[in-house]
Amino acid sequence: MKKKWRNIIRDSAPPVLFLALTLALWQGISASGMVTGYMLPSPMSVARAFTGEFPLLMGHLGVTLWEAMLGLAIAVVIALALAILMDASRFMKRSLTPALLLTQTVPTIAIAPLLVLWLGSGAAPKIVLVFLTCFFPMTIGLLGGLAQVDEDAIRLLRSMGARRAQIYRYGKLPSALPAFFSSLKISASYAIVGAVVSEWLGGDAGLGFYMIRVRRSYSFDKMFAVILLTAALSLVLVKLVSLLERWAMPWRGNDKEL
Repeated sequence: MKKKWRNIIRDSAPPVLFLALTLALWQGISASGMVTGYMLPSPMSVARAFTGEFPLLMGHLGVTLWEAMLGLAIAVVIALALAILMDASRFMKRSLTPALLLTQTVPTIAIAPLLVLWLGSGAAPKIVLVFLTCFFPMTIGLLGGLAQVDEDAIRLLRSMGARRAQIYRYGKLPSALPAFFSSLKISASYAIVGAVVSEWLGGDAGLGFYMIRVRRSYSFDKMFAVILLTAALSLVLVKLVSLLERWAMPWRGNDKEL
């Protein structure tokens, strides 16, 4: 138990130290007057803004988180189905890969006004934008994971009379789990950013809507509070995915301990 706590402290010390040094440097620059307060609020000002607006921020946070999680969930389901389809059919893979790449050449910020025009100013265009943001990394990651399966294991399953569905269930999908979780970590962080960006363009709730409102009033301490909250939320989601990965693949954690 003591060894476990020593490992936790050892792993946590570098990022905590870096964060403390960054905050100290930030506070020093703000206190020195090198940059005016309205352009770069001090960490203390940001902390006061965060605590003062905490109930309101939590309300907007709930809206953004709901949009991000729903869009991410839809992206995961469709990406999984499409990746299996493309892996199973070489024709489908050749046909759909250019379309997937094409979706990434159009900036999402350019699509967002069209989504608002087509779907209104409610939650629908925001969820769709989150889906578009997360769908590509999930699909490409899963395709790569399915392609890296051990061919000897697949031949063994076929020699035992396994059907295609069983080959995916017992062979390809378990082998693709590391790629799946790596892509999910990226998509989880993208989901929050996508939801906030989509809220800039319409609606009456969410962290993006709140940022637009405080920017117009030049309350940059509140703006920084939202930025830090968004970053913290992305880190929490990535950590939750890591915990889910450890639960789904306990053998990888055991290998690291060895």
